[in-house]
Amino acid sequence: MSNEDITLTAGDAEVTLAPGNGGRVAGLRLGGTELLRQGDRFGCFPMVPWCGRIRDGRFRDGAEERQLPLNAPPHAIHGTARDAAWNVARATADEAVLTYDLTDPWPYPGRVTQVFALTPDALTLTMAVETYASSFPAQVGWHPWFHRTLAGADVEIDFSPAWQEERGADHLPTGNRIDPQPGPWDDCFGMPDGVDVTLTWPGVLRLKVTSPEQWVVVYDEQEAAVCVEPQTGPPNGLNTAPRLVTPLEPLEATTTWSWTRL
Repeated sequence: MSNEDITLTAGDAEVTLAPGNGGRVAGLRLGGTELLRQGDRFGCFPMVPWCGRIRDGRFRDGAEERQLPLNAPPHAIHGTARDAAWNVARATADEAVLTYDLTDPWPYPGRVTQVFALTPDALTLTMAVETYASSFPAQVGWHPWFHRTLAGADVEIDFSPAWQEERGADHLPTGNRIDPQPGPWDDCFGMPDGVDVTLTWPGVLRLKVTSPEQWVVVYDEQEAAVCVEPQTGPPNGLNTAPRLVTPLEPLEATTTWSWTRL
């Protein structure tokens, strides 16, 4: 199948997927109201095979040190798949499956699969990384850009993390866990019972971002949008909290956005 944009519909919910632009969710409209910031770099993109920044673009795999391109100097950020074209494996009215084969500059062979499932009141995103060759460390996550303002209402962010990763001057976690601080944030938080963040546009909409994963980055330093990013480990996690993808055990994660009109 071609990698032209795909539209999913369920009730008055409509999702646009852009396989040709990083396999991202390019739009989410509820009753015609767009929730995601528009533009080639925005929407909601997959972070894979790592999330956030890797210090100096370097990580170790056993005794071997790997170097990745510094696409956010002096670091490497958000993986490689968001810059690639994805293949459409399947698409129906309310579900689609996209795949991407890992390639340079990522040094290991593997396949990433994304599943998008839409209902009238929720969108569920699932991602898996698998390999049939050598094992490798990886992370997966999602980077949505939700509009800060909907129908004149500014968003309120509500969540109760167990801790915040202390952020160093280089924007990377220092390794210390601190009590959650007030925003604005470009920070990673721990939620050991699973990610659970509520965005409320008073009088308009309540949207919950949930995931069984235990890490979430919240970014609200821009006027246009706020980001709530469930992920399988913290920034620089290929070095500090790697998850191993093996031929027997893929890395799988899921997140659900569920909404209620107010």
